[in-house]
Amino acid sequence: MEWFDGENIFAVFSTLLGLLTSVGVLWYERRVPRRKRIGYRVQMDTAIGSDVRSGHTNVRLGLFDDDPEMADATLVLLRLENDGSQTIAVDDYTSPDIHGLTVTFTGRTIKGVAVTLPSAARHLMSHFTHARGLRSSGSMLTVPKVPLNKGQHFKLLVLLTGGEVGEEVTVSGGISEGEVVVNRAIAPDEAPPVFSRATRLITVLLTVCVVTLASIILLRDSTRPPIGCAKGELTVIGSTAFRPVAEELEKKYEDDCPGSEITVDLNGSAAGIRELAEAGARRKEGSPAIVALSDGPKSTGYAQLRENRVAVSTFALVVNDGVEVDGLSTSDVREIYRGDITNWQEVGGPDLAVRLVSRNAGSGTRDTFQRRVLQGFEPGASSTDCRRKDDTRARVLRCEFESTEQVLNTVAELPGALGYSELRSAAPTKGLHRLELDGRAPSVDDIAESGYPYREIEYAYTYGRPPASSLGSSFLNYLIRGSGQDVIRTHGYLPCATPEGLKVCAEE
Repeated sequence: MEWFDGENIFAVFSTLLGLLTSVGVLWYERRVPRRKRIGYRVQMDTAIGSDVRSGHTNVRLGLFDDDPEMADATLVLLRLENDGSQTIAVDDYTSPDIHGLTVTFTGRTIKGVAVTLPSAARHLMSHFTHARGLRSSGSMLTVPKVPLNKGQHFKLLVLLTGGEVGEEVTVSGGISEGEVVVNRAIAPDEAPPVFSRATRLITVLLTVCVVTLASIILLRDSTRPPIGCAKGELTVIGSTAFRPVAEELEKKYEDDCPGSEITVDLNGSAAGIRELAEAGARRKEGSPAIVALSDGPKSTGYAQLRENRVAVSTFALVVNDGVEVDGLSTSDVREIYRGDITNWQEVGGPDLAVRLVSRNAGSGTRDTFQRRVLQGFEPGASSTDCRRKDDTRARVLRCEFESTEQVLNTVAELPGALGYSELRSAAPTKGLHRLELDGRAPSVDDIAESGYPYREIEYAYTYGRPPASSLGSSFLNYLIRGSGQDVIRTHGYLPCATPEGLKVCAEE
């Protein structure tokens, strides 16, 4: 036997390290005063839906039975308390943001939150407001900077969907000269432990040392991508207006998840829907590795396609800068597209002929414009170059292009031109400006309240439900609930998973 081989040396080192650490912890507990500390614990995590993959079975009645969105609902009761030896003041929170703590419900989406306080701490309820940081977005809940005396606590009852019972719940944040940790205190309804905290900690440390030594023998290359990642190939098709978002999501997902290969090949909303349906029909079983993005809902006849609401898209009418008009009424717009108004003078503009620059058939942006603004179809194309009528019988000069970029460039170059675009795409284009509709400016910030009409939901469609372990399923989760929400916001869209977006997406 080799006494000085690597394993034996590591065994001695691990044992000494465990013993020294244990002694150090005991010394720290006895000699060093306890710091400020917020402890948290999950007191309840239970299924209330009928389709939760883990958790107890249940009987549903009333609201829970009527609402299909509650099929995978769960309830979590989270207790947060000052279990240190010092009072925690508002200024003790180190977060530069308005909130003090962040609660993350891994794999689940927050639908509602209720805060409860002991009767002796009712005065703290004024801290739990939206203005002070009580907000939720996707799987994250931000908690205000609440002052807590020693032993004070509050509870959060959170309604969630998606994911499973028992998935990780974490609380993060900073406390000056303190910490946020899993609560080790004994609740009144719990039996005291057989062993003291120090004894349990020493036992755990020694066990870790032994397990670490044993793992040397069994150690293998276990490099894995981050949680939620999947390997394979995926093609994203559909909306050209959503191209900037799709291309950035492709890069970020591939960077975060090695082994994934995503191809973005956008060809218009209607074309993407048809291609997905055809690819699914060719397969004998399963879902093809395709996600189709669409500006607005799919048309009838595609029963196999599964709908996922992604974000609120805001669109805008755009006009050449030579037309000094800041806004139109929807009735004006309809008259222009019918050919009843053919010169900008008729709506307070210069003496210029109106030229309509539109998207081709199959465009989700065009379909949304027809449904939301015109409430009817656009007239047929009467020009190929947007400068002269090829069809002299047409009442209005109108041309079509295959992409949003072509529409914007033509409107910017052509005097008197009027077109439409996704809001963010129009912003950096020189030579044109956006128009108000019925006195309402196109904006994402107050879309839920303004009533601005030219808006639509961006959908992501799959053929049936892709396997949970597939790249398609992972990418959708990344897009709808994960880091993809930050990308969506950056490009001027409102994610459906946010509280503001949820309201709009539910109404459409």
